[in-house]
Amino acid sequence: MIVTAGSFIWYELMTSDIDAATAFYGAVVGWKITPGMVTDAGVDYRMIGRDDGGHAGGALALSAEMIANGARPGWLGYICVPDVDEKVDQIVAEGGVVHMPAITMDGVGRMAMVADPQGVPFYVMTPQPPADAPDAVSDVFTVDRPQTVRWNELVATDDLAAVDFYTRHFGWTQDAAMPMGELGDYRFIQCDGVAIGAIMKKADFMPRAGWTFYIGVPDIDAAVAAVNSGGGQLLGEPMEIPGGEFSAHAIDPQGAFFGLVGPRHA
Repeated sequence: MIVTAGSFIWYELMTSDIDAATAFYGAVVGWKITPGMVTDAGVDYRMIGRDDGGHAGGALALSAEMIANGARPGWLGYICVPDVDEKVDQIVAEGGVVHMPAITMDGVGRMAMVADPQGVPFYVMTPQPPADAPDAVSDVFTVDRPQTVRWNELVATDDLAAVDFYTRHFGWTQDAAMPMGELGDYRFIQCDGVAIGAIMKKADFMPRAGWTFYIGVPDIDAAVAAVNSGGGQLLGEPMEIPGGEFSAHAIDPQGAFFGLVGPRHA
């Protein structure tokens, strides 16, 4: 599989009601969440399909046992690494923790869920290309297409420490920043020369530190209307961003936080 080390190569929605999530994101984004696989342990995992035939990620149905053990609805990103076990050891040595030990899934790859030293969870993964498509390219992240994640934003308790951690471990660069007054600097991050997102310091009014993934939509106002009518919660009105598009923050009906980004046509 042709991927750049440090790339976001998959996104995963963990949800307490996968059928409701299917209807919600179908209306908001246009995705089709379809049956994927049920593991031997009874875990229901579904694929998030795009209109162009590609995938935007996967959706995991949280079981009662998972919820009892502390799992909550949310979005997680998978970062590509050459060696999962080596990377997990490095992260743990710096104060990170392992939430799911490394496993290998045939036809998928090797992965582990970890948290950085500030407690923010994510996956590291070494993907295995499909047997019938050895040159397959992960395209779940793009800078400009709807139904893909278009921006990855980390809110960190210590933004400078987070910049240091992620640039060292994943080969990212951090060039340029946008001053935001009392909120500090919005620090842009790049992977292989492509702007993939930003890191900022957590403000007191923000509910938590963590990653927010901004999903591309063709019409921000239509997407926001679907959030409201679908039982989600819009966190403020859409805001114009550099380049003329608009972004918005929302919570889905099961409690997963996410972002939207797209043009305004009105």
